[in-house]
Amino acid sequence: MEFKTDIFKQFDKKWALLTAGTEDRFNTMTISWGGLGTIWNKPVATVYVRKSRYTHEFMENNEYFTVSFYPEEFKKVLGVLGSKSGRDMDKMKASGLTAVKAGESMSFKEAEVTLVCKKLFRQSLLTENMPKDIANTMYADNDIHDMYIGEVVEIIK
Repeated sequence: MEFKTDIFKQFDKKWALLTAGTEDRFNTMTISWGGLGTIWNKPVATVYVRKSRYTHEFMENNEYFTVSFYPEEFKKVLGVLGSKSGRDMDKMKASGLTAVKAGESMSFKEAEVTLVCKKLFRQSLLTENMPKDIANTMYADNDIHDMYIGEVVEIIK
């Protein structure tokens, strides 16, 4: 498996979609926080999902998830997928993206790269372990992120 990229820009500048679920029932959301690296001698992707997000339910109930990256022309679509909830509307229909099976999860045909990940770890972020300015700015409403670490088991290009 090989994935060459500028890891410091991949999530923050290019954005990504985090998708979890099965062909019958899945949800996706735009993410701009994440990381790529190694832990426990495994290649991993780390993502963060607020407990209030609809995708959180899918992350909790599924063993696999995908992180997919898109060309610049999809930034507007990714913006919609990050600002609307699958609880309230059919985001897939509105996005115009083509859902495809990716390993044991789902992704989209339009992705440049999809990382298929097997969930290894989940932990809620603890505001008491953060600098106060970050905790006060990012979590004033107490809507905490859960951190998920997934082993990258396949890279689809």
